[in-house]
Amino acid sequence: MTSIRHKNTNVDAVLDAARDCVLAVGVRRTTLTDIARRAGVSRMTLYRRWPDARRILADLMTRELTEIAGAVAAEAGPDGTARDRLVRALVAGVRAVRSHPLLRKTMEVDSDLLVPYLLQRRGASQNAFLRYLEGAIAAGHDDGSIRGGDPARQARSVLLVAQSFALSAPTMADDGHPLDAFDDELRDILERALTP
Repeated sequence: MTSIRHKNTNVDAVLDAARDCVLAVGVRRTTLTDIARRAGVSRMTLYRRWPDARRILADLMTRELTEIAGAVAAEAGPDGTARDRLVRALVAGVRAVRSHPLLRKTMEVDSDLLVPYLLQRRGASQNAFLRYLEGAIAAGHDDGSIRGGDPARQARSVLLVAQSFALSAPTMADDGHPLDAFDDELRDILERALTP
């Protein structure tokens, strides 16, 4: 998956400023005024592109998650079957999402903001992940490393599993069950689900 990069560097500066604000005070307490101040632009400049702070923050989350996905896909490398690459990318991606400072802050301070994307609708980043997963699964069908089936349905199922490990695994970790051990379980679940 390629990362989303904006042609206008002012957009990146605004999103970087929004990221700094969220890391400092959380999503709910981040205002358009705070973002404008950190970005060194006027509120009117922001209003020309975004109607409110919520839209800026949505673009920020999409950028951050898409960049994680792009980095993880590249990190998975060209070696092995399509299934090998996909499983490596998913396990690394789940680990990256769990440890990402912006996402951790959101889960700690404003976790209720994630609920609509888990229970009611898909977001832009979820749709981007699905496109990547469908392509990877189709490649696995082509090389025979992933069991046959509808790539779109398989991609959605894989995303459901990955989301639960990314967001909920910390609730299951304790002294007897370290978080890293769940990455091994995720790897095993994906291998079993995808192998022909």
